[in-house]
Parts: sequence; C-alpha cells; structure tokens
Amino acid sequence: MSEGTPAQQVDVAVLGAGMVGVSAGLAARQRGLSVVIVDRREPGSETSYGNAGIISSGSILPLNTPSLLKNLPKYLTNAHPALRWNIAWALANAGWVMRFLAAATPSQTRPRAAALHGLIGTSLKLHRDWIVQAGAGHRIRETGWLKAWRSDGLAAAQAEQAALAEFGIRSEVLDRQAISALEPNIIPAYSTGLLHAQTASVDSPGAVVKAYAQMLAAGGGTIRQSGIRRIEPHGDGWRVQLADGEIAARHVVVALGPWSAELLRPLGYRVPLAFERGYHQHFVPNPARKLLRPIHDADGGFLMTAMEQGVRVTSGVELTARDAPSNFSQLEAVVPMARSVVEFGDAVGERWRGARPTLPDSLPMIGAAPRHRGLWLAFGNQHIGFTTGPGTGAAIAAMIAGDAPPFEAQAFSPNRYIA
Repeated sequence: MSEGTPAQQVDVAVLGAGMVGVSAGLAARQRGLSVVIVDRREPGSETSYGNAGIISSGSILPLNTPSLLKNLPKYLTNAHPALRWNIAWALANAGWVMRFLAAATPSQTRPRAAALHGLIGTSLKLHRDWIVQAGAGHRIRETGWLKAWRSDGLAAAQAEQAALAEFGIRSEVLDRQAISALEPNIIPAYSTGLLHAQTASVDSPGAVVKAYAQMLAAGGGTIRQSGIRRIEPHGDGWRVQLADGEIAARHVVVALGPWSAELLRPLGYRVPLAFERGYHQHFVPNPARKLLRPIHDADGGFLMTAMEQGVRVTSGVELTARDAPSNFSQLEAVVPMARSVVEFGDAVGERWRGARPTLPDSLPMIGAAPRHRGLWLAFGNQHIGFTTGPGTGAAIAAMIAGDAPPFEAQAFSPNRYIA
C-alpha cells in the first residue's frame, strides 16, 4: 500500500482463517456486517488442515478428566504414544501444568462437559447446514466414529457411554464380532469398541474450511492474505497493521489459534495458553480394504481415517513449546500399530505437525476482551476446533450484534483468565 492510501474499512476484521476464524466471519456476514478475514496463509492451511476431520457430538469430555489422573503414572514415563511432554517446557510452565491437572476432578468435569455440549450442539447443526450451502456436501460422511480398545476396555467403554448418555448423546458398546461387522475390512485387533453414532466426518478438513471461506466471499465478505503485525485501538474502533497495509474496523476478532496470545500481549493481556502439538502422515490406501469411518485406537492414543490424500494416521498429544523442533517419535511409534489394523501402502507426502491452542480448563475463550471495547477473543479450542468452530463463530457474531449467543457461553468468558 502506498503512502496516503486509505485503510480498508469494515465492520469486522477477523484475524485467523482457520475453522474458528472463517466461521466467525461467515456468521458475522450472514448478519449483514461487512467482514474481512486476514491470515498469512490461505484459509484452512494451518491447524485446521491437519486434524482428523471429525464433527463429533461426543467430544464433550475435555482432555483433563479424572481418567487423566488415573493414567498419569504411565504418562510420566514419557514413553507412552498417547502423550509426550518436554521436561524443560513443563518446568518453565509449571503453573499452567498444575492448573491443568487441578481441573481434572469430577466436580469440575461435568460443568465443563455441559458447556461443551451446548457449544458442540450449535456447531453440529451449523456444520450440516453450511457444508451443503457451501457445495461441499459430498465431503461429509454420516458414519459415526469408533473408539476401540485392544485390551479389555469394556469398563472404560461403558463409563464413557454413561457419561455421554447423561447429555442425550447416543453411543453403542461393541464386542469383537460387532466391530468386525461394522468394519469388515480391518484386521480384528480390537476386543471392545464404542461407536459414536451421532458423529460425522469429512475427507478433507482443510477443503471444508476453504469451502466455507469461498461461501463467505461469494456473499460479499473479503479474504485477505497478509502477515498481521499488530492491532491497536483507534478512535471508536481498531487499526490492524498488516505487512502490506492496514485495516480500520469497528470490531476485531482474534482467532489466531496458537498465535493469539502473542498478538494480545502488547495490549497488556497475559493469556495462559499452551499447545497440544500433533502430527500426521498419509499412506496409500488399499481400495479393496477401505476404512469406513475414523477409528480412535484408545490404547495407542492415535487415530486412523480415510482422507482425500490417503489414510491419515494421527499421533497423540505432545506438550512442548509451539515452535520447538519436530519430534516424530510418537508418529513413528503408532504407524506399525495402525498397520496391524488397517492395510495401507507407502507414505504419501511430507509428515505434518500442528499446534492446538489449549487453556488450563480445556475450554476456549469466546467473548469480549475485558478492557478493550470492540475486541473479541475466539481461540483455545484445543483438539476439537474443527468441530466447535461454527458454534464459536456464531456466538461471537451474536455478541458483536448485541444478541445472546445460541448457547450458554458464560463458561467460555475470557474474564476467567484475563482482566
């Protein structure tokens, strides 16, 4: 932008073009507001690209539940594929770790599950509407997803089923024979399964985000690809300083996922954000032995699903600095385990790494920044951002318009961590 060129002016500038940011922009545009979404990369190219593509009704139980405390001894060995952690990072972030573990109690788990249930219910309805409206309905698969145990997982499956049933979420406990009937093409490695029947999945989460972004653009919104340098109050609104110019907006939505906290720091906000890093690799599928739905291997802490690019095998969680060097040991540990269940060929493309933003209570921030009018926070959706993005965006758009969000959003208030 040359000197003297006026800034682009909009009602709402959304910073971040992942599922959460695109959803916020789309929901705001559907309310008649002028919208620009800004990201350094194309929509759906960061964390929203690399997930398992599940639109899950049953992801109401956060990572830090009583079961985490039960499994903590084996995780402390730092050898289990479900969870790896960097010792230096843990020591430097001991306060975050203690708050995260302190939330893993029964008394704190149910209220958080109830909050997530409301957010997810809104999100699922929007996903199913938007994906058709965006011309991407061919990507959705209404086949549920399967959590499966190699060892005796009956008690764990029944406990999870009971927890879901409290919120009216239907699931089915399966034995070995029922698993084989449901997934006849896999090797019979599992003794117990829990089918999340009211869950869908997609064959390319990044492509779905792009489709939503294209629908926004077709409806009069703008997608702008540029580096975001800083945001600052300006008159009754905001200035967004970009690598190639600036934007003047009445409202700014920070939906930058794992990069959100550093953008807010110059405004005096110290957000206790950590990162659930994860990895994936694609493999050539065997067309004669197709995987019919995503499978979460409960013992190995990884997931397998059929994607447009091939069979995607995802790793468990790695707790470390956002930009620490990649450590593919978790992924390398689970690929042989995946091969013992699903027949697939050679690796396709590069191995991928992403960072999922997580707050100590495993709930996102959805709402107004406490000290700056017109600044809205929408991040921290941890490993279920693809599922919960539409509901998060709809809530932010409603708040901007002065309306009540479509679900009870108090549990997600930014005030619980920043003032």
